Amino acid sequence: MQIAVGAVGILKKGPEAELVAAYRWRFDGLGRQLGFKAIRVAEIDPAKSLPRGQRQTREADQLLAPISREATIIVLDEGGKPITSKDLADMLAKFRDEGVSETWFLIGGADGHGPAIRNLVQSGKAKPMAFGSATWPHMLVRAMLCEQLYRALTILGNHPYHRE
Repeated sequence: MQIAVGAVGILKKGPEAELVAAYRWRFDGLGRQLGFKAIRVAEIDPAKSLPRGQRQTREADQLLAPISREATIIVLDEGGKPITSKDLADMLAKFRDEGVSETWFLIGGADGHGPAIRNLVQSGKAKPMAFGSATWPHMLVRAMLCEQLYRALTILGNHPYHRE
């Protein structure tokens, strides 16, 4: 199963980029053994010059553009359902075992997700997920997501990285 991250913002060199790269590398090694392909990342430039509503609309449209109709979509949003690492591992295993070909995790920009993505959540075609009730910078969320994806694999593979 392909795991993909769609994110508003271009990650520049720095600690967040180093964390993302490290966890993507770790995921790749363990993922192949467990039936997962390397984490794919699709970044889009934030439409900073547009007014907020237009910016959200354009960003949402660009995030959704590379996603196939058959893909499962998880929307990272502070209003989403908080999920434990074990829950994430179980969810990924379920998707893999059901034959889902790709799962996308979408990270919005500074103003949140646009109407097209909010409509997918409201219609049940996308699942909202949160890293707790706090608001996190989207660049940090990307690093946290990659770590949690790697952690999920360690849970599935009975690797000692995750301890409960």
